[in-house]
Amino acid sequence: MTNNGKVKFSVFIGTSVDGFIARAGGELDFLPEGPEEHGYTEFMAGVDTLVIGRGTYETVMGFGAWAYGEKRVVVLSSGKLDLAKARERGARVEQMSGEPKEIAAKLKASGTRSVYVDGGVTIQRFLRAGLIGRMIITRVPVLIGQGIPLFGTLERDVKLKHVSTKAYPSGLVSTEYQVLPR
Repeated sequence: MTNNGKVKFSVFIGTSVDGFIARAGGELDFLPEGPEEHGYTEFMAGVDTLVIGRGTYETVMGFGAWAYGEKRVVVLSSGKLDLAKARERGARVEQMSGEPKEIAAKLKASGTRSVYVDGGVTIQRFLRAGLIGRMIITRVPVLIGQGIPLFGTLERDVKLKHVSTKAYPSGLVSTEYQVLPR
């Protein structure tokens, strides 16, 4: 969250109250549909690049329109990835692979300043690497019992500082945290 030449990495994600970002098969049917406003537009205005994993990319490609407008999107995958269909939808998309710190260095070298990290495994990898500085987690008022968890195993505790919490009329509750340095 600094402005001293470092790239800032942030998370903005919705979860069920029991901590799942998707059902076991990747379905997102428990998330609100439509343009529910819960700070997403404001958050996206401060982001110049998105970093997503291959699974998130494939999910987004199943939506009718490209979800990220003209933002630069970096899809992480070590395997061959066909980006032509996304580009046909107007996407500014590219592929990278490597460890999170390598990717961060490439992003910084390209002039990136503010990154939205999305996708369960990708968030977990960047969090473990100590790169995430801000997390906004929106809880959807539903328990789904099982699915893909937001957080995986960690080598050590990750200390967070509460920044703010906001409840919305729909029942969504968004909480922002600053990730404290190790």
